[in-house]
Amino acid sequence: MLASDDKNSLKRTPLYDLHVSLGGKMVPFAGYDMPVQYPAGVLKEHLHTRTQAGLFDVSHMGQIALRPKSGKVEDAARALERLVPQDVVAIAPGRQRYAQFTNPDGGILDDLMVANFGDHLFLVVNAACKDADEAHLRANLADVCVIDSLSDRALVALQGPKAEAALAKLYAAAPAMKFMDAGPHEVGGIKCFVSRSGYTGEDGFEISVPAVDAERLAKTLLENPDVMPIGLGARDSLRLEAGLCLYGHDIDTATTPVEAALEWSVQKSRRTGGARAGGFPGAEKILAHFDNGASRRRVGLLAQGRAPVREGALLFAGEAGGDPIGQVTSGGFGPSLSAPVAMGYVPTASSALGTKLFAEVRGQRLPLAVAAMPFVKNTYKR
Repeated sequence: MLASDDKNSLKRTPLYDLHVSLGGKMVPFAGYDMPVQYPAGVLKEHLHTRTQAGLFDVSHMGQIALRPKSGKVEDAARALERLVPQDVVAIAPGRQRYAQFTNPDGGILDDLMVANFGDHLFLVVNAACKDADEAHLRANLADVCVIDSLSDRALVALQGPKAEAALAKLYAAAPAMKFMDAGPHEVGGIKCFVSRSGYTGEDGFEISVPAVDAERLAKTLLENPDVMPIGLGARDSLRLEAGLCLYGHDIDTATTPVEAALEWSVQKSRRTGGARAGGFPGAEKILAHFDNGASRRRVGLLAQGRAPVREGALLFAGEAGGDPIGQVTSGGFGPSLSAPVAMGYVPTASSALGTKLFAEVRGQRLPLAVAAMPFVKNTYKR
């Protein structure tokens, strides 16, 4: 917890006053004063998002534009490939892709979204990493790109099965968008950047909006009875059920994409023979993991009982004795399943589905099993 003087130094998003007016319980998060929940509570907010639509304030995230000095977006894409193992050149205009900044040891500096807006790239990075990410981009890409920090914009996520209908009232073409479509669009008369994406496992949209218009847009969306404001608590339980990584917990500077079970995010063009394979930080180690496997792996974990297994719990192969073989990195109660769910790292030899393990919780070892992720089937519109 932050001391009171630190509390006063927290940043506020453009929607802070709206959160307070809606009864949001404000807590420190990544240097910002953010709502962890509203009066309905985390459980109802979570289930409402799964069945209707939830509105999240994610304005603490970093938004960055990479503008090619040549005027050719492909030049910006090739430059960004110096820093990420993904095929950025192949991202078509109007589309986006999940990526990671890697370090020389193959670890993950941050994960991010990269969109091709036709004449430049649009990046969304994590709040706690955004200053370091911007400095990283400036240090490595300034020869090719102008790096613009879009600090005058807010970001909201509209998620859930009724998100499309809610957004369509303000942007008629919303239903035509597919998962990972992204670009500039006018929403309710406001010039926005809209992507059909999110971090809940549900269909939905992320909307970048000028800060001065953010409250007006949020209030308009919340006038729809299907849309409920959602705090950080439900955002975390939703992404955990969806088997999605939280940076600094499930992935970090000591974790490669292969260890993190993110192989799907690295396209073949960057990891097989050819002119564009490799060329990113940590390529030697990451490509060796692709070729030979890694010694550990991120897995889903389902507890046998009702007690949640939290982050930091040690994992054991047996019910008694022996050294820990792994650790839980995210864990909690899954409201959609009405059961505990978790993720963690175990030796690859212990990562097969159904493998029985034990988590140490308050001095006792609780049984659990390696399980497939996502825990709740995603509903992305493909």
